[in-house]
Amino acid sequence: MTALLLASGSSRRKELLDQIGVHYQSASMDIDESVLVNETPSDYVFRLAKEKAQAGIAVHPDMIVLAADTSVVVAGNILGKPDNAPMAHEMLRQLSGKTHQVLTGIAVAQRIQGETNVEAQVVVTNVSFSVLTDLQIELYIKTGEPMDKAGAYGIQGKAALFVERIQGSYSNVVGLPLAETGKLLQRFDVPVWLG
Repeated sequence: MTALLLASGSSRRKELLDQIGVHYQSASMDIDESVLVNETPSDYVFRLAKEKAQAGIAVHPDMIVLAADTSVVVAGNILGKPDNAPMAHEMLRQLSGKTHQVLTGIAVAQRIQGETNVEAQVVVTNVSFSVLTDLQIELYIKTGEPMDKAGAYGIQGKAALFVERIQGSYSNVVGLPLAETGKLLQRFDVPVWLG
């Protein structure tokens, strides 16, 4: 059986793969994550997931590589990870009282006889936030939770209090859409707990 590499250092993605019984190793891939001119959010996460998968194959050509990239998008703008508390505050203000999208590009790559086969797709979930007060935002930032997360929040943490409704995959918002990832891995004969 070919070993699987998760091309990510994300503890959340590791927990999600553990949840569906996938055996893997993990390593972060260092790629340029700049948004290209006129690139849509969907094209952006799709491209980054593929590039991370291809970077993983370049280093580990004998493995199957799973890669993902998640972005939070509000009013067409991609919200990355905040660099500081004021940036986190501004992101959360933008999300307050609105419905935003969480997009995750997922890609699986395998090298067979010198040729790299990559399959990728984008999964979208709509997330509706309640109206947040400045005090709620400040208290949330003080928890430290927003600082390493796209859009400055983690749905699986304290920010669950802000989420009024989601339409689509919950695990996608955490960082890896499990139903779609499981199907993609099975196409590459990577076993999940269903066999």
